[in-house]
Amino acid sequence: MAKKRYIYNTNLAFLLLPLILIPVLIEWQVYSIEQDFFDAHKDFLLFANIAYIVIARIVLLDSAIFVFSHTKHPTNTTLIHIVLLYLEITVITISYYALLYYIFDPFALFHLNSDFSPYNLRMVHEHKFITSFYISTVTFTTLGSGDWIPQTIHSMIAVSSEVILGVIQGGVFVAIVIYGHQNREK
Repeated sequence: MAKKRYIYNTNLAFLLLPLILIPVLIEWQVYSIEQDFFDAHKDFLLFANIAYIVIARIVLLDSAIFVFSHTKHPTNTTLIHIVLLYLEITVITISYYALLYYIFDPFALFHLNSDFSPYNLRMVHEHKFITSFYISTVTFTTLGSGDWIPQTIHSMIAVSSEVILGVIQGGVFVAIVIYGHQNREK
């Protein structure tokens, strides 16, 4: 009896996954227009964004990797696609949190625990998105260099959720690669 295939074109996964970023990109535009509304509802919006990315990652992205690993392809091609999908999900998650930190101001969410020269400190302040991307990358990879310390309960929740997603993603990736290797077509 032949296995039923649930996904016929795995290339669509690569195109659909970036759609996860749409809500935060819209919110970024709304923030630039309606800063007063945004500031009044900052705590709720930050919590809603965290809940959204956690649910989207677990339900959609991790499920996409699982379904993708069950498609019929030659083993080498499947493993290459899984690695590329893993990389795309990593970039999407880090970018989502970076945009979130950027919108909510990384200097309001985090305390810089470092002795920078005045010139370097000014550069860090002038490049808030790069700073946000750095914070997100260090957090997601669980590197935790200790130079950015969460200052609010909401930033603590954001950091905790990002770390959990990073750890889960590593585990899911290893499990799927092992599964793909064990169940390769002969």
